[in-house]
Amino acid sequence: MIRFYRNVRLFICLCLVAAFLGCAATQERDSTGQYFDDSVITAKVKAAILGEATLKVFQINVTTYHGIVQLSGFVDKQENVDKATEVISKIAGIKEVKNSLLVKQ
Repeated sequence: MIRFYRNVRLFICLCLVAAFLGCAATQERDSTGQYFDDSVITAKVKAAILGEATLKVFQINVTTYHGIVQLSGFVDKQENVDKATEVISKIAGIKEVKNSLLVKQ
């Protein structure tokens, strides 16, 4: 009976270790915390873009990875490209902004 309980405890410990390792970051994948931080930054950036009257009519895609925000999509004027960078550069937590917005001709 003691051996049975020892095996159950060992099994539970192994399950807990596997669960914790599943949340750990690797080179190929973000940790749970980093993923959450990036999603919060993305939401703040999208809200800032929608809050700007000159930008909310455009389709601007936002991607965040390790605090680096990339903007992609199309806008009508170069001023809108610059305005998008200006608006989101004020948001806390952003390490870098990569603006890949293109001006429609």
